[in-house]
Amino acid sequence: MKWTDSLDIAIELADRHPDTDPKTVRFTDLMQWVLALPGFEEDEHHCGEKILEAIQLAWIDEVE
Repeated sequence: MKWTDSLDIAIELADRHPDTDPKTVRFTDLMQWVLALPGFEEDEHHCGEKILEAIQLAWIDEVE
C-alpha cells in the first residue's frame, strides 16, 4: 500500500481500530498507525495534510 491508497488504508484502520472514532484521531497518530500497517511501503516524508485528510474521510465513510 501507498499513501494514495486511502480507501484500502481506511479499511485496514477500521479493522484494526474498531472502537476508535476516526473524527477524533490526531494526524500525528494517524500517520503512525498508517506507517505501522502490514504491507505499507512508503515513508512518512511522502505524506502531507491533504493525504491524511483523505484517509480520515475514507475511514469516516467506512465506519458510517
